[in-house]
Amino acid sequence: MKRRPRRSFPATLTALVLTAAGALAAIVAVQMIAGERAWLDYGAIARRLTTLRWADLPVVITGGVVAVLGLLLLAGAVLPGKPVVLPLRGEPDAGVARRSLRSTLRAAAARVDGVEQVALTLRRRSIRVRVRTRRTRPDGIADSVRSAVAARLDRIDPVRRPAVKVRLRTPRSTS
Repeated sequence: MKRRPRRSFPATLTALVLTAAGALAAIVAVQMIAGERAWLDYGAIARRLTTLRWADLPVVITGGVVAVLGLLLLAGAVLPGKPVVLPLRGEPDAGVARRSLRSTLRAAAARVDGVEQVALTLRRRSIRVRVRTRRTRPDGIADSVRSAVAARLDRIDPVRRPAVKVRLRTPRSTS
């Protein structure tokens, strides 16, 4: 099971822009029907647009911006994002959420004796654990954190097992 993230931001952005354009067009149409002064003068806009040629700078710039925005939205819809649920060995439908895995591994690292603060980054092929301790002689803390995180990973048993990298900060290394 590899559930991918929803593409809600590009969809929401596109929906808001199209809704705003449609609302503006509807408001202007109602104002024109009612005989009031419209927010946008359709005649002036039409006269200005008929004087432009395809090679004019405003047309080229507008076309380029629209093309780039379209390609960005298309790339956002087509390219896969980070999986939200990572598959586990065993059952084909078993999975663990990235957020849950990250918090579980962070808790396992925080339980090691001497660890004061833990920051964990979950990547595709590696898990980076940054550990802070107040001990001036942190002998073995990094190895203990690495083995605690590895033991928790063994219990969870993901299909793709990332490498665990530990970075230890002591009072001497932060000063």
